[in-house]
Amino acid sequence: MAAQLPAPPTAEGHTVSGTGVRHPVCSRLYAKQVGRADELGLLERRRDLLAGLNGRVLEVGAGTGANLAHYPKAVTELVAAEPEPHLRCLLTEAATGSTPPVTVIDCAAETLPFPDAAFDAAVACLVLCSVRDPAKALTELRRVIRPGGELRFMEHVASSIPWRRRTQQTADACGWPLISGGCRLGRETESAIASAGFRIESRETFEFHIPPLDPPKSHILGRAIRVE
Repeated sequence: MAAQLPAPPTAEGHTVSGTGVRHPVCSRLYAKQVGRADELGLLERRRDLLAGLNGRVLEVGAGTGANLAHYPKAVTELVAAEPEPHLRCLLTEAATGSTPPVTVIDCAAETLPFPDAAFDAAVACLVLCSVRDPAKALTELRRVIRPGGELRFMEHVASSIPWRRRTQQTADACGWPLISGGCRLGRETESAIASAGFRIESRETFEFHIPPLDPPKSHILGRAIRVE
C-alpha cells in the first residue's frame, strides 16, 4: 500500500506549489506519452534497467509510476520521490497495493531527506535531463546510497553526432527547457555520473523517440557503483 510521508522542502529556485515542482501542462502531456513509449519499446528497457535490484531502493523523479510493476521481488522496500503534483497523484495511484511496498514522497532529487547510506540502490529514469542542478542531484544520490551500492540510470543525453549535438545545444539555449518542463536535450549525463563519485560498470546506448513530433534522441542505460 502506498504511503504519503511529510514532504521536505524542494530545492531552492524551483517554482513550487506547496512543496512540489509544478508543470501542469507538461506533466499531463508526459503522462499521456508514457504508454505509447512503452509500446514502442521502452517497456523492455525499463525491465533491463531494474533487473537484479535488491534490498531498499530509492527512485527519484518516479513520474507516473511506470517502473513500479517491474521491480524484482528481491527489492524489499521502494521509496518513490516525485515533486510534480499531477505526476505524484498518478504515482500514488500506481503504488497502491504494489509489491514491494512503495512509499511515495514529495521531494526534489537535489534535496533528499534521508540519512547517509540509507539505500542499497537508487534509480534515475528519464529525470536527470530535467532536474535543475544535475551535479547536486547526483551528489545527493551518492550520499544516500551505501558504499558499494548501485545507481541504475536510463537517460537521454547529448548526441554523439556533431550536427545533432549542436542542434540540441541551440534548442536548450533558445528556450526549449521553458516549454518542456525543464528538460535539457544536450546534457552530458554519463560524465556527470562519473564525476559525482560513481564507477560506471556497464552501459549501452540506444536511439529512441515517439513520432511524429518527438525528435530522435540518444539514450544511455546502465549501472554504476558508488565508490568509497
